[in-house]
Amino acid sequence: MSKATIKLETLSCPSCLQKIESAVKGLDGIDKNSVKVLFNSSKVKTNFEEDKIAIEEIKKAIEDLGYPIIKSKVKAA
Repeated sequence: MSKATIKLETLSCPSCLQKIESAVKGLDGIDKNSVKVLFNSSKVKTNFEEDKIAIEEIKKAIEDLGYPIIKSKVKAA
């Protein structure tokens, strides 16, 4: 299991947070209980299985919703 922290451009509304959270939770290989979208710091944190999903796929799911990503970081858990 790996840990991802993804920094987004500033989130402007709470519904953005819910859209991002449900999109990430819907991906295969994501630890659904670990998904946290931090509104004030505009970050997404989650644990995921690198053999099932790549960080690029997680980022693409968020960007496909229209939320630009500034940077991401992955650490082995």
